[in-house]
Amino acid sequence: MSSNVHALEGIRPVRAEIDRPDRTDVEAAFRTIIRWTGDDPEREGLIETRARMARAFEEFFAGYAQDPVEFLQNTFEEIEGYDEMIVLRGIRFESHCEHHMAPIIGQAWVAYVPNGRVVGISKLARVVEVYAKRLQIQEKMTAQIANSINDVLRPQGVAVVIKASHHCMTTRGVHKPDARLLPRQSSHASGIPQRCGLRFCWFLGQGKSARKSPVHSQCDDAFPGTILPGAHLTRVN
Repeated sequence: MSSNVHALEGIRPVRAEIDRPDRTDVEAAFRTIIRWTGDDPEREGLIETRARMARAFEEFFAGYAQDPVEFLQNTFEEIEGYDEMIVLRGIRFESHCEHHMAPIIGQAWVAYVPNGRVVGISKLARVVEVYAKRLQIQEKMTAQIANSINDVLRPQGVAVVIKASHHCMTTRGVHKPDARLLPRQSSHASGIPQRCGLRFCWFLGQGKSARKSPVHSQCDDAFPGTILPGAHLTRVN
């Protein structure tokens, strides 16, 4: 197994393992927060806010009650020897930073080279969604998605790239609204044929400028010997 791949730790539902407060406790906590801001939680406009916030947080963090493995276990083996890279690109997600609980809004690109079986493409999106609906840092979320796909499907190779905007630094703190974080995670990169890796790079940069850039050069390093005009590339190995 690649050194980039970790064991499947903590990807099962974790909600039952934690002593969770009940809804009344949660609403009381939100009421305290409203009071802390300096407002009156009993005024007309805020009287139902604590209940709405509790419902919203249930939706924001629904991933704790879901198991990504379940989505990946239903596979199909009648693929007639297909061994090209499968790419699902532009998977939009909303998550929350575990440091400030501020929104993380972004897109994920997920790719793998099958090894005798494939999974329904919607299941890849669901795996992204499970991890997004938890308190996250983007680097960890990227690795979790790649590790889950690798350990369940056992493909020849898997690559995940996430591009996201973090409200913890766009709407507070340093206030840099144009900043984007772009970590990547590749597992069993040696098993990804060069033609597949380059195709993934192209999907990442489809429609972008062909101008040579440091990111473009990184992809050249990852998959040397090929030039892809018309693409702005990012490294995936």
